Amino acid sequence: MRFRHGSGEDVHLGYCTNVHPAEDLAGILDQLDTYAVSVREQLAVDRLGVGLWLAQPVAAALAGDPGATLRLRTELGLRGLEVVTLNGFPYQGFHQPVVKHAVYRPDWSSRLRLEYTVDLARVLALLLPDDVTTGSISTLPFGWRADWTADRHVRSLRHLEELGRGLKDIRHGSGRTIRVALEPEPGCVVETTGEAADHLSHLDPDHFGICLDVCHLAVAFEDPHEALRKLDRAGVSIVKAQLSCALHAERPADLDVLQALAAFTEPRFLHQTRRAGAPPTGVDDLSQALAGPLAMNRDAPWRSHFHVPLHADPEPPLTSTRPVLRQALAALLAADRPGTTHLDVETYTWSVLPTPPRTARELAAGIAAELDWTRRELLTLGLTEQAPPSAVKRSS
Repeated sequence: MRFRHGSGEDVHLGYCTNVHPAEDLAGILDQLDTYAVSVREQLAVDRLGVGLWLAQPVAAALAGDPGATLRLRTELGLRGLEVVTLNGFPYQGFHQPVVKHAVYRPDWSSRLRLEYTVDLARVLALLLPDDVTTGSISTLPFGWRADWTADRHVRSLRHLEELGRGLKDIRHGSGRTIRVALEPEPGCVVETTGEAADHLSHLDPDHFGICLDVCHLAVAFEDPHEALRKLDRAGVSIVKAQLSCALHAERPADLDVLQALAAFTEPRFLHQTRRAGAPPTGVDDLSQALAGPLAMNRDAPWRSHFHVPLHADPEPPLTSTRPVLRQALAALLAADRPGTTHLDVETYTWSVLPTPPRTARELAAGIAAELDWTRRELLTLGLTEQAPPSAVKRSS
């Protein structure tokens, strides 16, 4: 879906396909048929944006075969789908029984991360719609903080510099600009927007910026308006925003709250948990937070990095950080600043909710409800929904 910002720019809204487990091209097309087409039909729109997650093997195969990438673009168009952004954070195996810290490997100190991201950029340059000249790729913020060394940081910076040269080559060869967005996340080398302003201000702003994941912002108890002011002062742009809500527990000392939180502990994903404070403190995973008061103090609200649906709160006594998401959207799309043009709904945790969807139809309905909630928020903020342009054939 596309919306027009007051600045005259198009704002692209879609959902991230890392909620689906396929890691080969046939599986990706099958899941687009099963879920994305159903989401589009339930929203009654002619065109739906999808933020594709391409695992490393399929990204490498497509990058090595431009004809296959153009065929994928055609298949997307036939389904009423378009791609302006890719999720390049998980490398592969994102739906293995246990992921946890593995999602941060390989990190930016490894050439594998560089090669994967270059492959994604080459693919995205061919997937972009004819009337779109800029695409975005979100990626991890250097790596996980534990055991990070000065040497690994230097190697990471060298790899990002090399990536920048590759992105310039892609722009010169294709006429399309691909921007890479490092995504601050609790527990990583770059955890907050303040750290992003410190670490990323030296990168080429034409090709680098941040991906603002609103769940991560909320878990860090950051104020969205102040976060954007920090980034603006540092000259770090928000290339892409992942629209997401965290799990919020106002009174974690209460037994019923602890019991409700326990229902969200699960073995696949990492759920970094923070206690409100100056600064917030916490642990790597929700199960650790629940281990006892010595693990994490219960005298102030907790937030956990568990992406919960945008449109519906979890069962009481828990809530979500939807108010933070509303504030973030208002800040991102304020009339007096250029809008962030790539918005991706990213609730990848549907399958590990305490009560997950039972059928493909239920999952598609849930994703559609999230997008419909977001659409109504954008309209409230003064954006206008745009009809799809006439299809124009791109010469290959």
